[in-house]
Amino acid sequence: MYLRPDEVARVLEKVGFKMDAVTPKTYGYRRGEDYVYVNREARMGRTALVIHPTLKEKSLNIADPASEIKTCDHYTQFPMYLMGDTRDHYGIPYGFSSRVALERYLEQLFGSPAI
Repeated sequence: MYLRPDEVARVLEKVGFKMDAVTPKTYGYRRGEDYVYVNREARMGRTALVIHPTLKEKSLNIADPASEIKTCDHYTQFPMYLMGDTRDHYGIPYGFSSRVALERYLEQLFGSPAI
């Protein structure tokens, strides 16, 4: 069982990310230069956290993504997905089974929050 989107959002806030965008499909979170999305449509949580594609290589050393990519027209802080006739942006989706695992992942990927 994966963390639901609302649980992922709480962990992000705990580690210093601030919500700066809300849409019917996403929550956008920023901490400094780092930006992530919470996929609100991930009811079972498997793709609840979506990271910027440029972090894919670094992230692969920490955890396995839920799928290759996740596209959505609401991921406006991420690059456009240029395959086909779409206006979507894309990121790399992840799901976590515990808050501790998600916190550890975020710390390894983004470092500790600045105080």
